Amino acid sequence: MSTKVLVVEDEEALTLLLRYNLEAEGYEVDCVMRGDDAEIRLKEHVPDIAIVDWMLPGISGIELCRRIRAWENTRRLPVIMLTARGEEGDRVRGLATGADDYIVKPFSVPEFVARVKALLRRTDPNLLTDKLVAGDIELDRDSRRVRRNGTELHLGPTEFRLLEFLMRTPGRVFTREQLLDNVWGRDVYIDERTVDVHVGRLRKAVKAQSGSDPIRTVRGAGYAFEG
Repeated sequence: MSTKVLVVEDEEALTLLLRYNLEAEGYEVDCVMRGDDAEIRLKEHVPDIAIVDWMLPGISGIELCRRIRAWENTRRLPVIMLTARGEEGDRVRGLATGADDYIVKPFSVPEFVARVKALLRRTDPNLLTDKLVAGDIELDRDSRRVRRNGTELHLGPTEFRLLEFLMRTPGRVFTREQLLDNVWGRDVYIDERTVDVHVGRLRKAVKAQSGSDPIRTVRGAGYAFEG
């Protein structure tokens, strides 16, 4: 499952450049050109990191960043602000509003990509590591293999993505809708009951080598990985 990046930029040429280079790094990139459209998108789905231009139609990048920090679901979302404003006062204002990093245009694309990686590494190391380990389960992103107590588990592609997503934040409860958006994708239209089917398959696979069930069902809410 790819790291999801939201790019909010109204310069089409720059948007294409950023998308190309981020996708080359293996990220899943979503782009919008207006601040108000970005706000709607963020309420539908929270990415792993947001790249926000200061000057945007609709609402400004500064105001969007302020709203991101005020909204519970996006309060901890990593944000990099892009701007042509290079004065110290502008940088201070951007960071004070809630941006985690501040990049002045024009900028070096390799440096931009490096800053994205550095911010992701600081905020959630699990987004960049090749392996996730929780309890007696080890998931290897490169080889697409999962082991429990050293014994390999046989998972289908969807069950692998589902386990990977849940293992990134052990203990956090995700609704069926959140799992659909993050594992299947926002543009895939399937019934929420499909989540229950795949959780059942995942449970069967991980319990094949051990009687304990690492996936907790929260009645009326969703599922969580306990490890």
